[in-house]
Amino acid sequence: MINRRTFSKAVGLGTGAAAASLTGLQAGASAAAPAPGVATADPGTHADFGRLKRIKAGVLDVAYAEAGPAHGPVVICLHGWPYDIHSFVDVAPLLADLGYRVIVPHLRGHGGTRFLSRNTPRTAEQSAVALDIVALMDALKIDKAVLAGFDWGSRTADIIAALWPERVKALVSTGGYLITNRKAQLAPAAPAVEHNWWYQWYFATERGKQAMEDVDQRIALCRYVWTLVSPTWAFDDATFQRTAEAFKNPDYAAVVLFNYRWRIGLVEGERRYDRYERLLAAQPPVGVPTITLDPALDPFTAPGDGSAYRDHFTGPYEHRAIADIGHNLPQEAPAVFAQAVADADRLA
Repeated sequence: MINRRTFSKAVGLGTGAAAASLTGLQAGASAAAPAPGVATADPGTHADFGRLKRIKAGVLDVAYAEAGPAHGPVVICLHGWPYDIHSFVDVAPLLADLGYRVIVPHLRGHGGTRFLSRNTPRTAEQSAVALDIVALMDALKIDKAVLAGFDWGSRTADIIAALWPERVKALVSTGGYLITNRKAQLAPAAPAVEHNWWYQWYFATERGKQAMEDVDQRIALCRYVWTLVSPTWAFDDATFQRTAEAFKNPDYAAVVLFNYRWRIGLVEGERRYDRYERLLAAQPPVGVPTITLDPALDPFTAPGDGSAYRDHFTGPYEHRAIADIGHNLPQEAPAVFAQAVADADRLA
């Protein structure tokens, strides 16, 4: 999940209806005309994407879903942990109905995505995951796309927008600016913030490693995380199990453990990514048109108007607070997320 050093919200989540609402735009936001309205869609309207596609891209053989017209403007939707492409199972049809070509890839270590070589280290530095998506765009001959994500997906989209802005038409970043500052991660946070990150410290232990390497235990852990970070989302067993299939990837434990251990300085990344990580350590600005989303019940998102990260976004910008919604925003409130994508595209 997201970078703990940018947040101070305690766990006190409270309760609320599962409906989503938008508060006003942040002061100074662009006055671009609104995009055409996205159709109404209840969470859980769609169960799956149908048959997935595959393509060799960079160090991976990527499994991905695709919806919409083949020659439409491209939106790439990026999931987080512990989730998979089904976070966008209701978002993709809404965007396809607006004429977008929607690409939803399984990130490294998830679902049907596989490493091409057994010799490739199963690492997951933030720049490595971002380069996976750039390689996917290259393989699909996509010059530029709207990027939209949450959790690992927001971070990945933020990185591409910061380092390769020519590849990004617009950005939707749930949780704001999530590029990891590893140096800041070395200092302790407020107790409530540390409490939110219990699983990160668990993964740093041998006990946590053993749990993640056992398929049944890892699936039980992931389901528990869902209940904590989306307290009003009444998902059923079938919804969770569809996503849990992605956790059976043979590289899942290695990738997840590496990512969280790397963030807090317990392991070093591959040297091939060092130059990108040096750039990211400087917390580069994002200049592409951006909408940031703040799910009010997400314990990892700083509450309010987005001021904690506003200065990182230097282009056309809007911030939206989403009431009564937790961490997995696109699956909990698909129409709200899809509308943000269409509106961000209009800012470009």
